[in-house]
Amino acid sequence: MPTLEHKIADLLLSIEAEMRRLELWEAQPPPAAALRSQEPFCIDTLDFRQWVQWILIPRMKDLLERGEPFPAHSDIFPLAEEVLADLEQDTRQLLQLIRQFDETICGRR
Repeated sequence: MPTLEHKIADLLLSIEAEMRRLELWEAQPPPAAALRSQEPFCIDTLDFRQWVQWILIPRMKDLLERGEPFPAHSDIFPLAEEVLADLEQDTRQLLQLIRQFDETICGRR
């Protein structure tokens, strides 16, 4: 049975792969100041896709590498659902992966 760490690592890789497939993955990072926002989801400096790519995934990978505990709760799916609905791409698979991420972090999977 896969450990929580393996499940999270697999989900992070799947989210990245799906973002790349949908051409939502950026080649260049935003300015460093944009990454230092104190607002939830860096809403004042990044769009949601950028936040996933440049903040969420790197932070989760860092926790994995250090063997540190994950957050006790994750609730990014509602924002993802709202933001990704406006895109032309079919984001259903990406949304499903983000929902699975939330559920796994919260211990429901």
